[in-house]
Amino acid sequence: MRALTRGLLGVAGFLVIWELFGRSRLVPSEYLPPPSVVAVELVKLLGDEAFLRDVVATVLAVLIAVALSVGIAVPLGLVLGSVASVRHATRAVVEFLRPIPSVALIPLAVLLLGIGPETKITLAVYAAIWPILFNTIYALDELDPLLVETARAFGSGRVRVLASVALPSALPFVLTGIRLAATTSLVVIVSVELLEGGSGGIGQYIAIARSGAGRMDIVLAGTVVAGVIGYLLNEGLERAQRRWVGWSAVTGGRS
Repeated sequence: MRALTRGLLGVAGFLVIWELFGRSRLVPSEYLPPPSVVAVELVKLLGDEAFLRDVVATVLAVLIAVALSVGIAVPLGLVLGSVASVRHATRAVVEFLRPIPSVALIPLAVLLLGIGPETKITLAVYAAIWPILFNTIYALDELDPLLVETARAFGSGRVRVLASVALPSALPFVLTGIRLAATTSLVVIVSVELLEGGSGGIGQYIAIARSGAGRMDIVLAGTVVAGVIGYLLNEGLERAQRRWVGWSAVTGGRS
């Protein structure tokens, strides 16, 4: 309750500063409307069926991207983390691909996949793979060798050791990677929707609102919704992590 109270006070303080700054003459109100104006538009958006469809499109794209990322990155991380020869052979390729921003690949993705949901999901998967992959590899680096030797002493092969020893030990790190991947996917998907359009979503709604009359109140209301979705994703995954692996002291990870 104390942490919740502090969080609410922080939000309230931010809104007060924003309100005062928005109503001052330092910035024109059409460029930075105060939160009281944005809140009115936010209520209207929550009753707008078209906007709610865009919200659903964005959330579904995030969930699909995270699920695909887990299905790709966890097995790949187990292989790279446990087979040194494969890890060294692929290190240069991995280190080359990892720093490339997903948004820089939008023209290529549009050319190959066209304008549609598959484009933003593919780019989100590309961005979300890395935190899960590197957290899985890092977890295997921290794996107690005694556990592996004990499993092998009882006749367990490599695959069984990975499934019964390595993966459970890596689970706290994997969940941290998934939490990072979820917020990364949201950022990429909204960015692609904003820049590419044609696939629906919050980003496309914001892009339409900023064109023409340039309704910054609607733009900021849509941005607030995107931020709330990101907060709920992170909070839900963090609670799941504490519940499922509460025995672990892992609170962070690598990205």
